[in-house]
Amino acid sequence: MNPIPSSRDSGSSLQARLKATCATCNLRELCVPGGVSPHDLDQLDTLVATRRRVRRGEALFRAGDGFDSLYAVRSGFFKTRLTSEDGRDQVTGFQMPGELLGLDGIATEVHSVDAVALQDSEVCTIPFTDLERISAAFSPLQRHFHKVMSREIVREHGVMLLLGTMRAEERLAAFLLNLSQRLRARGYSASEFVLRMTREEIGSFLGLKLETVSRAFSRFQEDGVLEVSNKNIRILDFQALRNLVGVDRGGGQ
Repeated sequence: MNPIPSSRDSGSSLQARLKATCATCNLRELCVPGGVSPHDLDQLDTLVATRRRVRRGEALFRAGDGFDSLYAVRSGFFKTRLTSEDGRDQVTGFQMPGELLGLDGIATEVHSVDAVALQDSEVCTIPFTDLERISAAFSPLQRHFHKVMSREIVREHGVMLLLGTMRAEERLAAFLLNLSQRLRARGYSASEFVLRMTREEIGSFLGLKLETVSRAFSRFQEDGVLEVSNKNIRILDFQALRNLVGVDRGGGQ
């Protein structure tokens, strides 16, 4: 049996975790610009004020909270949501390791959405005033930040296309392909993964009822496109998904 750690051991362990920097983070290529020198990377390390753990179901921030920081997801999974006046929730996005939360607060200095952890997660807190100060003197970081913001705009336009023109199965196919691509970029399997969100949350994001999402999953399984076991997904036929959304690329994943 392992001995119970002393308070001194626990303190040392916590200190060691907090010393983990951008230089040693396996998400570095996703979060910081390429070609950064060791000296510049030290500057980027100073941006991370704290690392914060958020338990499943807890909010990192809520709509109406004052904006002062961006958050880089280090581990775990989040959803962002809006709540209507009658109390209904609308999921606006899902964020995974290497992606930023909090961009919604830049314009008005107030958050417009809730960011809720879908599993126990950890984020790097980046004070926005410090980010502005360092990026003004460090052009690679400024360009990288602009790319991140542009990517969010493109993703938002993609969601508008989903909701405006696609049938239910096309929406789900596009969602699964997007999720697969993002996971692959982080070194995870593109074809086998666990859905961290519920089918109801997927439906809220895609503008579909729960029953419609479930029927689409069942149809994909019957057609041999997916293998589904609860939240475990295995994509068997990428080309079939691509065909549904009008992306005709042959070969591989």
